[in-house]
Amino acid sequence: MPPTHEVTNQVPMLAGHDLAEDPTLLEGLRREGAGWAEAEVHELGVLAGTERVQDWGRLVNENPPKLRTHDRVGNRIDEVEFHPHWHDLMDVAVSHGLHAAPWRQDRPGAHVARAAKFYVWSQIEAGHTCPISMTYSAVPALRHNPDLAATYEPLLAASVYDFGLREPSTKRGLIAGMSMTEKQGGSDVRANTTTARPTGDGGYVLTGHKWFTSAPMSDVFLTLAQAPGGLSCFLLPRVLPDGTRNRIHLQRLKDKLGNRSNASAEIEYDEAMGWLVGEEGRGVRTIIEMVNNTRLDCVIGGAAGMRYGAVRAAHHARHRHTFGQALDRQPLMTNVLADLAVESEAATVAALRLAGASERAAAGDRQEEALRRLALAVTKYWVCKRAPAHAAEALECLGGNGYVEESGMPRLFRESPLSSIWEGSGNVAALDALRAMGRQPDSVEAFFTEVERAEGADPRLDDAIGRVRKELADLSDVEFRARRVVELLALVFQGSLLVRHGDKAVADAFCASRLGGDWGIAFGTLPTGVDTHAITARVWP
Repeated sequence: MPPTHEVTNQVPMLAGHDLAEDPTLLEGLRREGAGWAEAEVHELGVLAGTERVQDWGRLVNENPPKLRTHDRVGNRIDEVEFHPHWHDLMDVAVSHGLHAAPWRQDRPGAHVARAAKFYVWSQIEAGHTCPISMTYSAVPALRHNPDLAATYEPLLAASVYDFGLREPSTKRGLIAGMSMTEKQGGSDVRANTTTARPTGDGGYVLTGHKWFTSAPMSDVFLTLAQAPGGLSCFLLPRVLPDGTRNRIHLQRLKDKLGNRSNASAEIEYDEAMGWLVGEEGRGVRTIIEMVNNTRLDCVIGGAAGMRYGAVRAAHHARHRHTFGQALDRQPLMTNVLADLAVESEAATVAALRLAGASERAAAGDRQEEALRRLALAVTKYWVCKRAPAHAAEALECLGGNGYVEESGMPRLFRESPLSSIWEGSGNVAALDALRAMGRQPDSVEAFFTEVERAEGADPRLDDAIGRVRKELADLSDVEFRARRVVELLALVFQGSLLVRHGDKAVADAFCASRLGGDWGIAFGTLPTGVDTHAITARVWP
């Protein structure tokens, strides 16, 4: 009898590689002043490329967290149970400094190094990076209360993941969460109804309901509530200094499209104790730095997802044969793969530039702060908006195999819309960019100073910069045109970075397609004449 189940022309598992072997990432790491961390980034990349760690990512998503509101005899416990590998992922992230560790490192480039590690490690599993990102982002906000910062910052920055319900000062390391949105307001946090009543001894009692609180097992939370002086920011621990549980009750866990390994909860503050961070009535201003840092992680995470998708698509096409030759030798497939790679590199070069700007802004560089204010908003909008289309095209490169869970591509696709929603949906990000231009004109000047450093290098970029100036010349209906304006700003920002720092073939393809208009609507419509083979070679060196 002839064999009926001989497996041929199937693609080997992509494992045993270094996820940090990414030229755009490494070039950006060195350029932004963190070349000293290259060995550390490679160490994490090798670990992320192992079959064992890839299984961690699969298992925590196949076994999502479970809410336990009460114990067996009816006592309220408000606990969430995770798959054991969730804790493995968190332990690696914390021990490698992806959380708040850079805030305690007196070394230039520490935040850029952290961004590169975040980019590499989040390609394995995105859900657990939510509490990691919030812990990183909490520190600048917490510093608005020096006494609280002195108590909690060293523990937030500690390189030990110490899971469990205990009083914070007794733990070796802490994780922070953030709780802002409510069902009646969503992004409009000023519509929040949660109240904060002063107790007279420096504390506040909070009462209300929060619609989305990611990582409810965090040790401390930054939250917004209406104090007598207006909307204010507060720090709430899960366990109070006297060892009793704070009255933070979990109502339910959200059943989400993606990000399923990460618990997101509706919570109730039933006279929960908290302490003011910043001044009463200035809650948004206090917490905005936390929001900006999580927005940066949205950009980094979006770029990481694109890199993951582009590499998986290229790996499949290299090993799959069709119509007599390898799939990556078929002209139309090379166009698709190159187009995916161009989008990926544009996102990555922007993410590393913004990480560098954020670091220098934190050190007091006002020019970099002004650039970050506008460039982060427009890049957050564009990169996160492009991620779902990129993931869908990368998945399609694998054909039917890409639609099967075992490929990992469905998880990537389900994850891809999140960053565009998290910390402000597309409209919020676009309007925030307009707000930056209106309230901080120096951000516009800093933006043009940055992109004009590439002036004269490519006429298509020069023309696009001119179009930006024309769009901004008449602001009569700019809110209606906000997405159009912000998209063009983001493309010009990416194009200028690629022209100055990127691979020549990638920069040429980007300018021809994204800026020159010689491009279709779907991926795989690059014009003739671009060097697709040089571009795809960079995906998998």
